[in-house]
Amino acid sequence: MNWTRKAVSAVLSVGLFAAVAAAQAPPNIKARQGKQDARIKAGRKSGELTKKEAARLEAKDAALDAKIRRDRKDGGGLTAKERAKIEKLQDKQSKDIAKQKHDAQKKN
Repeated sequence: MNWTRKAVSAVLSVGLFAAVAAAQAPPNIKARQGKQDARIKAGRKSGELTKKEAARLEAKDAALDAKIRRDRKDGGGLTAKERAKIEKLQDKQSKDIAKQKHDAQKKN
């Protein structure tokens, strides 16, 4: 009976550890870029973004994509510092998209 309690405890501990690790894992940079690109396209389609707003956001998005590619190439992957900087830039880009989508301007 004692060994079953230990086994159950071990399984639960591993499951809890995996759940905590997944919650703390950094978001996938590539997936987030894709989601932000989709938000820009959806905003343009719905009229929440004007043509100029969408073009400006897409240019910033393309510049960030280029930075990510450069950072990945120059050292065999992203360092923790590069990842943190990219995530900060993605946060800013996300706020810019939201701000532009919710301003009073509508498509022409």
